[in-house]
Amino acid sequence: MTGPFESGTTEPGAAEPSLTESGAPQSDAPLAGFTTLRVGGPAARLVTATTEPALLELARETWAEGGDWFVLGGGSNVVVGDDGFDGTVIRVATRGIAQLPAPEGLVRLRVQAGEPWDDLVRHTVEHGLSGIEALSGIPGSTGAAPIQNIGAYGQEVSSAIVSLDFLDEITGEVRRMPLDELELSYRSSVFKRGLRGIVLSVTFELQDASGGLSAPVAYAQLAATLGVEVGGRLPIRDVRDAVLGLRASKGMVLDAGDPDSFSAGSFFTNPIVTENFARTLPASAPRWQVEPEEPAVVIPLDGDSLPVDQPERIAEYHVKLSAAWLIEHAGIRKGFALPGSTAAISSKHTLALVNTAAGSGGGSAADIAELARYVQGRVLAEFGVLLQPEPVFLAHEL
Repeated sequence: MTGPFESGTTEPGAAEPSLTESGAPQSDAPLAGFTTLRVGGPAARLVTATTEPALLELARETWAEGGDWFVLGGGSNVVVGDDGFDGTVIRVATRGIAQLPAPEGLVRLRVQAGEPWDDLVRHTVEHGLSGIEALSGIPGSTGAAPIQNIGAYGQEVSSAIVSLDFLDEITGEVRRMPLDELELSYRSSVFKRGLRGIVLSVTFELQDASGGLSAPVAYAQLAATLGVEVGGRLPIRDVRDAVLGLRASKGMVLDAGDPDSFSAGSFFTNPIVTENFARTLPASAPRWQVEPEEPAVVIPLDGDSLPVDQPERIAEYHVKLSAAWLIEHAGIRKGFALPGSTAAISSKHTLALVNTAAGSGGGSAADIAELARYVQGRVLAEFGVLLQPEPVFLAHEL
């Protein structure tokens, strides 16, 4: 799932808009009903694929016809324009988890792109497999996971991916892409850098956990919640439960009874800046060092060893800042809203923008975008940092 792409799960307890049979077009259903923000007008054409062969057929037909297209899972990471989308939306609803041969002590799973992400995490925990338990509760489809290299509480999905099957828009052919071709980095991938097509399935490799223990807990807040030191291991179910609890306390678990969950999750990515720039910020601003790339080394063409007098190149270090801290310290508090707007900062987490009218079928992408621009402007004026949005904007601009 890539190119023009977003994916997500449908909110538990919410009535999903009616769908026709796989591949049959719809044009009257507002896309708002397929998103967790609950904003957005209809598509000119909406089709749904429930099997991989149907997805291949729909995609190839759409590309052959020309025109704009967009891939949608459940809508957890997209802001759809109020006037809708003048193109084809391909909704991926494929399901299935298949076990593959794997080295001893490991388990490989090939998962269909439309499989809801948290359903997959629940499946792995129930079967005693460790490696993605800290990613519990993240809304979205499995095909979306590698697109932005989802991560939380010290884990990133890149640590568990082996490969994925990809339908290339240029060739119309399916190819298997191993991990090293995906160019995964913080909230980015080769797909976000221009490779267009559709992720069909993703293959993961997980630990067959001895005694049902999790991977080492790598995040201080999660470790403190669990009462262990960073690096400690606990039953996988305990880690999943703790993560779900932490996310729910921030309104980051989809819940029809929680108004703060009508959001696109974290709306801004944590900015990465140079270490020198970070020193200009208040000492209390949280920051985490990002490993620099290895400096280039020149090897003489007429020799097979490095010259002893080659000057050492100093790599510039970067650090990751907390977008939530920047927002809060720019004077924007939880629950803040512009006058007359249906968009607000979550009452539980300053990094989430919520649609306060979602419960009554209201709200607009224009209000969401206006609040996002306001947040960007305040943070830029206060700290000189331009926050970058994480969601995809369809038929709308920030």
